[in-house]
Amino acid sequence: MTSSVVTLLMGLVSLTISLDNGLLKTPPMGWMAWERFRCDIDCKEDPKNCISENLFRDMADRLAEDGWRELGYEYVMIDDCWMSMQRDEQGRLKPDPSRFPGGIATLARYLHDRGLKLGIYADMGSATCMGYPGTTLERIQTDAQTFASWGVDYLKFDGCNSNAAEQMLGYPLMSRALNATGRAIAYSCSWPAYLGGLPPSVNYTLLGQICNLWRNYDDIQDSWDSVVDIIDWFSKNQDILQPAAGAGQWNDPDMLIIGNFGLSLDQARSQMALWAVMAAPLIMSNDLRSLDNSVRAILQNKVAIAINQDPMGVQGRRLLQEKSQIEVYWRPLAGSASALVFLSRRTDMPFLYRTSLGKLNYDAGDYEAYDVFSGALVKGINTTTALTISVNPSGVVMWYVYPKLQRAQHQWTSSAAHHTVL
Repeated sequence: MTSSVVTLLMGLVSLTISLDNGLLKTPPMGWMAWERFRCDIDCKEDPKNCISENLFRDMADRLAEDGWRELGYEYVMIDDCWMSMQRDEQGRLKPDPSRFPGGIATLARYLHDRGLKLGIYADMGSATCMGYPGTTLERIQTDAQTFASWGVDYLKFDGCNSNAAEQMLGYPLMSRALNATGRAIAYSCSWPAYLGGLPPSVNYTLLGQICNLWRNYDDIQDSWDSVVDIIDWFSKNQDILQPAAGAGQWNDPDMLIIGNFGLSLDQARSQMALWAVMAAPLIMSNDLRSLDNSVRAILQNKVAIAINQDPMGVQGRRLLQEKSQIEVYWRPLAGSASALVFLSRRTDMPFLYRTSLGKLNYDAGDYEAYDVFSGALVKGINTTTALTISVNPSGVVMWYVYPKLQRAQHQWTSSAAHHTVL
């Protein structure tokens, strides 16, 4: 790239780097293809699961008909491998014609007719991670306009096959190009994950100005070890990450793998609870056509979702790591409420964890707690009340805690089973 082109691009970036699209005031919720379906393009041998318009229509139908949309799961996200290997004669990206014969615009209309939104994938580089056409610097405006013309509502912009200098220009330029289309398109940036996720390589102030959310760390895999690795990285670096999050700008620890093959039900509750406390996007990657009721109950838990979608938008943090291998996470919520998660890192047996709200830095007063997964209402708590909490191995207990006098504000407590702490 010539120095004159670089100078021009830098000038364009300096004109405006503010995304200012008014989107994602709370973390996005929806479904994404990648973790479960990867780059399966063999529609002859595997027509039900290949990356095709049929797969995304199927998932849209499930979101619209099975109660997901009403809970906030509104995005259906296409990931890598949707493209043809060549751009069209005008230099625009195009979908693979055999797998997306109706085109992306038709698919977008299908989703919009069902009250859903469409997300799509592109890559800031010479090629996508799986080798499909990338979005080089000179293609950014064209691709942004193409996505807008199709009715796309969300862009995941990956960073394979690019260098740090190209990313420094490209990610802000795509933000500006999306703004210029006049269509509100949520913008997910993979930029920090390619820079190690931490300052000084990553400027979270800049990210908050140009992106609605960003991937900080490695891709999630279908295993408890992968979930734990992500939790540990986010907790270790929470003093850096927490201040960066807020309305319209979220840290993204990657997809929910609940309902796949790698997590037990206890571990599935753990991921749901911790993603809710971390104010993380709730983007499922599973097969919505075959979820059993126990998995569905976790992902559709209204209180866990309400905690995740709390309007204060403050990301939670890990408070304690005990020698007993119990960890405590906390998130402040609107209405003087908060969320507590007690996570067991043990592998042997349920553990009785003893604590009090005073030990967890709560102000003096009378409280109640709603157990998010059991539905029990824990009454009679003050900051000195001795609490004994049984936590299963690799499982969680998640509480919604609020001042006793404010019970009427918290509608889910009215029908809860009552359990009084003595």
